[in-house]
Amino acid sequence: MATPRPGNPVRGSTTGRPLMAALDLFGRRWSLRILWELRAGPLGFRPLQKQCDDMSSSVMRQRLTELLDAQVIHQLPDSRYELTPLGQEARHALNPLARWAGRWAATIDPQGADHTDDQSAGRVSHPDTAGDGTPERDSAD
Repeated sequence: MATPRPGNPVRGSTTGRPLMAALDLFGRRWSLRILWELRAGPLGFRPLQKQCDDMSSSVMRQRLTELLDAQVIHQLPDSRYELTPLGQEARHALNPLARWAGRWAATIDPQGADHTDDQSAGRVSHPDTAGDGTPERDSAD
């Protein structure tokens, strides 16, 4: 399967609108997890694989290839992977969705399982958020 690109047909869109291409890219199994695990800095293949619950090497290679091709991550000379500025932007752009997902989960099942990952994603510092991860008053988020 080819890497989703704006302007090319992607899952859910024959026109390849940028948002649909991004949703196709990030909707692929493990893509968002790789983005999440690289949030703290570069990781090599094996440490990243371990952080991703030991996903299969073949799937990891495919996702890394797609994310490299999409310029969301890049590979350092020492072979570790890290987020590009575009990848950092994507991670920050997903914070409001992560906060919404936490509220959604709490609404659907207030007594339910721990939603630590959803809540911690909302606390990531971002220029458009207050220190607690909530959007600033005049933020576009």
